[in-house]
Amino acid sequence: MKPLEGINVVTLEHAIAAPFCTRQLADLGARVIKIERPHVGDFARKYDERVDGMSSHFVWTNRSKESLTLDVKAEPAKEILRTLIEKADVLVQNLAPGAASRIGLSYEELSKINPKIIVCDISGYGDDLENPGPYRDKKAYDLLIQSESGFLSITGTQDDYVKAGCSIADIAAGMYAYTNILAALLERQKTGIGKRIDVSMLESMTEWMGYPLYYTLRGNSAPPRTGSAHATIYPYGPFPTGDGKKVMLGIQNEREWKAFCEVVLQQPEVASHVDFINNTQRSKNRVGLRQIIIDTFDAMTQSQVIERLDLAKIANASVNEMQDVWHHPQLHARHRWVDVDTPIGKVPTLKPVGLKDQDDFVIKAVPDLGEHTYNILSELGLSHEQIHDLEHSQSI
Repeated sequence: MKPLEGINVVTLEHAIAAPFCTRQLADLGARVIKIERPHVGDFARKYDERVDGMSSHFVWTNRSKESLTLDVKAEPAKEILRTLIEKADVLVQNLAPGAASRIGLSYEELSKINPKIIVCDISGYGDDLENPGPYRDKKAYDLLIQSESGFLSITGTQDDYVKAGCSIADIAAGMYAYTNILAALLERQKTGIGKRIDVSMLESMTEWMGYPLYYTLRGNSAPPRTGSAHATIYPYGPFPTGDGKKVMLGIQNEREWKAFCEVVLQQPEVASHVDFINNTQRSKNRVGLRQIIIDTFDAMTQSQVIERLDLAKIANASVNEMQDVWHHPQLHARHRWVDVDTPIGKVPTLKPVGLKDQDDFVIKAVPDLGEHTYNILSELGLSHEQIHDLEHSQSI
């Protein structure tokens, strides 16, 4: 039996944060009905066409869901949505702040017809009428939250800010929505009633900024932007090798530093040099130390450098490109890739993290827009004629 088998989730979602949350609920066996706008759908469907014509974002975050097209502002569709919610365990939405409440989808209203429902609202800055804050109604996209949370200020080079290459603020919010819903389901087993969850992208990212925030407590300066190298530990970052590749390595303590100089650099005298005697000095004099490391690595291939690092028990990694990750030997050795159906055929997808046995998770198809509309409406008792009328009125 899947962990969330028997749990029904209705979601009014778009972009990344809410879809990433509900996809993980679906992974665990929940039935997720994704409400989409007729003829348009989740706008993430059109972010790009990199997956054989489908959007990479959409394929990633929407497997194992059922797509139901509804114009939630049309009266006939409102009644259908109400019927779904009466039977739902969870409602997730990341519409604009206040939009769900305006169409009667606040926890206060929904709990009157379904006291057990858990309503998870995801927004940029929080959607709390009692404590709205000055930013409640601001638009909030991933990069904007990276900026507001201070993430950009510590990420990049000395000369320029650099954003994260993936949607880190959306992912953070999606993860906190997911874990809060799981906690609410457990809580409901004790109380018998649902609750409202208010997830803010800003608060999610600010939690992840804990280390640099405490680093700057009492007005202290922020960690410097040092590109792909660690801001305060050195050497800890990528270094080029003689074959044009790179190796990521990290020295965490003085024992490792000594071993690095003796085994990897084969220059034991560097370990006790006054400029490199401890991490503070190594960070301060990183330009000179980097040149010593580069000069040594220039005579070796990436494989030879990694061999020495492994011999010295120094943590290291290859600096992989995306194609390298698709073919990563560890992921293949652990059988982490499986195929998932999509409207354009099968594509590989990663199994849910932490789960191994097929009995523990679900991987079903990425849905086409409105693919399940007829079946869901029939399940609710609507006749073929009634469904046809809804189509004619453009309510579905």
